[in-house]
Amino acid sequence: MSIIGSNVEKAGLLLNDGQLVAIPTETVYGLAANALDIQAVAGIFAAKNRPTFDPLIVHVKSLDAVAEYVTEIPEKARELAEAFWPGPLTLLLPKKSIIPELVTSGLPTVAVRVPRHPLTLALLQSLEFPLAAPSANPFGYISPTTAQHVEQQLGSKIAYILDGGECRVGIESTIVSFESSTPKVLRLGGLRLEDIESKIGKVEKSLHSSSNPLAPGMLKSHYAPQKPLFLCTKAEMTEPGNDKNVGYLFFDKGHERIEGENCLYLSETGDFLEAAQHLFDYLRKLDASHVQEIRAEILPEKDLGRAINDRLRRAAAV
Repeated sequence: MSIIGSNVEKAGLLLNDGQLVAIPTETVYGLAANALDIQAVAGIFAAKNRPTFDPLIVHVKSLDAVAEYVTEIPEKARELAEAFWPGPLTLLLPKKSIIPELVTSGLPTVAVRVPRHPLTLALLQSLEFPLAAPSANPFGYISPTTAQHVEQQLGSKIAYILDGGECRVGIESTIVSFESSTPKVLRLGGLRLEDIESKIGKVEKSLHSSSNPLAPGMLKSHYAPQKPLFLCTKAEMTEPGNDKNVGYLFFDKGHERIEGENCLYLSETGDFLEAAQHLFDYLRKLDASHVQEIRAEILPEKDLGRAINDRLRRAAAV
């Protein structure tokens, strides 16, 4: 019997009982548990085989609700939240003691966001607690963008998968910190730098990979397929010809020399939003195919191309 469904009430009952439920968001599917229940949160780390030094994002129902879990919301953080929540934006804020140390990996800050998906927002509204929810996949592997992706890899470890269809953004949220006078982007994601700076002015980028990350998604090796992944320029992608042992992940359709079932295009027209939506799904398809290695084209360093390149670089790290 399938554990996939769209019953928000059932998902809520299971979460109230301390069990794990996969939830849809506009970014990727999350593996959710009661963020205030240490045993439930420990279940997330166990199911994903995730190291406990990698903190989790806490999902809340509204900006007003955030005040229950943090000691302050800086002015620029509030401006971003008012502009982009619900949405693919995570704020790193000083936590209250109600948030377990396990959620934040012992750090004094907690990553919080309001997701933009009607099923998950309805679920959060029905609960008396926030949800800790990293991506619903084995640690380090490609993030899931459909309920079927979750079932294929974590189905035996999850009580229920709330099916909200394919994720519309397709890459994780952008994370912003406010611990210094100038806000810092700690992880590139589904909200563009241009959009952030249009609201609060210039921000710094602090994207250095770390074995002791300050926020989720900062580890050097992450989002990786099982097959070796190599990053290439547009020119390098066209040099080998149609090698049947190689899977090609192109940005757009400007590659007439290489065609075939092992060639996928993130966006035939070069649309960054479409490319982000397809990234993890297409990496999964190539990883499941007959090819022995994957070559991915680096995108232009602008718009969501920055965040897509960030995911590709981490996926190719060894």
